[in-house]
Amino acid sequence: MKFVTFSTPQTPPQPGLVKENRVHPLPYADMRAVIIAGADEAARHASKASFPFAEVRLHSPLRPTTLRDGYAFETHVKTANANRGREVPAEWYKFPIFYFTNPNNIFGPEDEIPYPPYTKEMDYELEVAAVIGKPGMDIKAEDAPKHIFGYTIFNDWSARDIQREEMKVGLGPAKGKDFASAFGPYIVTAEELADKSAGRPGVYELEMRARVNGVERSRGNFKDMYWSFGDIIARASECVTLLPGDVIGSGTVGTGCLLELTKAQGPWLNHGDVVELEIERLGVLKNTVGGDKK
Repeated sequence: MKFVTFSTPQTPPQPGLVKENRVHPLPYADMRAVIIAGADEAARHASKASFPFAEVRLHSPLRPTTLRDGYAFETHVKTANANRGREVPAEWYKFPIFYFTNPNNIFGPEDEIPYPPYTKEMDYELEVAAVIGKPGMDIKAEDAPKHIFGYTIFNDWSARDIQREEMKVGLGPAKGKDFASAFGPYIVTAEELADKSAGRPGVYELEMRARVNGVERSRGNFKDMYWSFGDIIARASECVTLLPGDVIGSGTVGTGCLLELTKAQGPWLNHGDVVELEIERLGVLKNTVGGDKK
């Protein structure tokens, strides 16, 4: 199933179920309520009335309750560390790493992303995110898929010059990341992806691409995660209860950002650039960079 948050000229943002290029409204306050109800139960309550998909505006499919972002693709990790003149820390291979970022500055498809005045090095990051649907603590990696409501595209927008300074202190990133996170266009449930399973918990064989102003810059595959979503969820849930609506990002796929592609030298994103992230089966997340580059 595919779930969206949408609006029309006559209606405010509301959750919906996508079927055959039409959006069927759901009688829930927001996407978190849909997630708590469960995909099958929510779908049973979908309105028979519907809107043509082309006539609705899509928003971020949800507002995360918490937002963790992983660091799970080895190719990206190796390149990022090489750009800093060092090897991958041995600890990276011991357990999956993640950090907490801002669950409030959330953007959706077609939204303009602000260019923060404090940075000169804005970047995109091509990621996939898992949306937690069933609460749990101390979840085993093999059981993690039972706790995932679905998957969506995640653009973890970054201010690289600020991030670089923060990381020298040994804490962060913070202001290098907290100004914008974009999700969408859908949350896609696991049965839509079953034939693409990569044989590890929460990992699928899906092509991932990024384009800037129509030119492909990044290409990778979801299956290349070194740490699976099962691994990340097992780590994140140790002595901690994950809740419906929590979101966990994969980290950047190999080649999935300008930092990696340009060896941290740029050129970086500019005002007016159009960034499209595409993941097979999950759709296309398109945004325009706004604001004035200082």
